[in-house]
Amino acid sequence: MSAESAPSKGSIRYRAGHPLVRYLVRRIAVSLLLVVGVTLVTFVLTNLVPGDPVAANVGQRAAEDPAIVAAYRAHYGLDQPLPVQYGTYIGNLVRGDLGESQQTHRSVLTDLQAAVPATLELALGAIVLSVVIGVGFGVVAAVRRGHLSDSALRVVSLVGISVPTFWLALVAFYVFSFQLDLAPGSGRLSPATSAPPDVTGLYTVDALLAGEWETFGDAVAHLMLPTLVLTLYTVGLLTRFTRSAVLEVLEQDFVRSARAKGLPGRTVLFRYVVRAAMVPILTVVGLAFGALLSGTVLVEQVFSWPGVGSYAYQAASHLDLPAVMGVGLFVGVVYLVINLVVDVLYGAIDPRVRVS
Repeated sequence: MSAESAPSKGSIRYRAGHPLVRYLVRRIAVSLLLVVGVTLVTFVLTNLVPGDPVAANVGQRAAEDPAIVAAYRAHYGLDQPLPVQYGTYIGNLVRGDLGESQQTHRSVLTDLQAAVPATLELALGAIVLSVVIGVGFGVVAAVRRGHLSDSALRVVSLVGISVPTFWLALVAFYVFSFQLDLAPGSGRLSPATSAPPDVTGLYTVDALLAGEWETFGDAVAHLMLPTLVLTLYTVGLLTRFTRSAVLEVLEQDFVRSARAKGLPGRTVLFRYVVRAAMVPILTVVGLAFGALLSGTVLVEQVFSWPGVGSYAYQAASHLDLPAVMGVGLFVGVVYLVINLVVDVLYGAIDPRVRVS
């Protein structure tokens, strides 16, 4: 084969017929079908919720006026049969319209664009800390199996999983904010601090981009308590799961062979054991990040954090059907995207997954 006709490594890697490309196309196609299913399930479950959205949003006295009720239902399309409502919902969804919130009277998409960055800022900090600490603790516990450090880490992880997050949030808020005054109170910023110019919606990032160091410090201070509360539970989960995954790999024959060949312990641990254990660990990390990103309602309520969880709580309290469907669709899409990313990482880590 001539030099001109010889394919480069990059062309071989990303050719359309490459197993990883075919695997990625299959996963994307399945995810798109699942999104349609999520819209249907969200729509049906939302409309099965008992209660009258008219009375919940306009008040009981106004709901007794037939003219007001008819005008309200006509405005939000509630006077149409459910199949027609679903068709209208899908048609609007294709155009990027999630409907109008019955509570805020703004576009649901606009409300989510304001709420998602707040939750994302919490979730990113919590998942990064959780992965670094939890996976590290799990590896140490597995390597030191039966030792005092293993027992101590197992106790810490058990406490993290067992303690309810809402109770931990209340205790942390009372002790560190109210009693010791070591952390600011609720919200994303202090009342006297103005929000930085909106670029990403993440106050820490936007403050850094604008060079507003005081705003950045204030945003970080407000992030500390809720992030640490969310991190504790996720660390406990990852520690226990990582320990189990690493212990299972340590019993495999290829690990014994690597040790018998005289490879250094660190090389065996990080090049073989941890890499082989990463596939199941990635599953738990993806699910944990999805749970954090979809909104931890009680933690956000305790710290008055204006994220997806708080928005979902307000929407459910007022039977705001478009907002509830918007949050449900967001949560479903978050899990689908995270599962897609995890599946692709599976294929990159373990070639056997690509052809399964």
